[in-house]
Amino acid sequence: MIPWVQLDSAKTPDGGQELRLKQRGSEFSIMLGTNELMNSRLSGSEEELAKLSCDRIAGRSRPKILIGGLGMGFTLRAALAELGADAGITVAELVPAVIAWARGPLAALFAGCLDDPRVSVREADVGHIIRSDKAAWDAVLLDVDNGPEGIVYKGNDALYGAAGLGAARAALKPGGVLAVWSQGPDSGFTRRLKQAGFVVDEVKTRANGKRGARHVIWIATNQR
Repeated sequence: MIPWVQLDSAKTPDGGQELRLKQRGSEFSIMLGTNELMNSRLSGSEEELAKLSCDRIAGRSRPKILIGGLGMGFTLRAALAELGADAGITVAELVPAVIAWARGPLAALFAGCLDDPRVSVREADVGHIIRSDKAAWDAVLLDVDNGPEGIVYKGNDALYGAAGLGAARAALKPGGVLAVWSQGPDSGFTRRLKQAGFVVDEVKTRANGKRGARHVIWIATNQR
């Protein structure tokens, strides 16, 4: 068995925890403590996050997409594959090292997508971007934690409460979509989405095609 090698580490934005980038052969992993946040072999549900969202806004002219969390680029690459040349995708990543990893040891995974003219990467809190503009986005995709709870950065908790969901709805164009990835179900979050005025679909998916862990994606539509 090839051993894991730690390539780099970075503090979370609050300074209280550490993200670690590890490699084993051609496989990469990003860890938070003992929790694996993502693995280069398991991209299915993150790709589905993009595909489901893009399906809901298909046919729109010059769609604007906001992705919270760069990760290993799975969601970004899938969104680029689904969208036309007139689309614009902004990726908000709060940890500078994650952006550096994307252009460094993980560059092969990203396959040049950061240089796509449709893409803009901002070192920023996605919550701040959401609150900064009204009716600005056709879709907002959140994959910044293991679910609707701020385990990587406690400040992310504000994204998933009533005020944060209200801000997300205000940031969406009519018929726009808020999509949230999670490692598992959360009935309380489903209820909060509905209370915020969204029409909600809860989609169960797998980590790797038809195999792997069962994950959940909420597709919440701003029908106003």
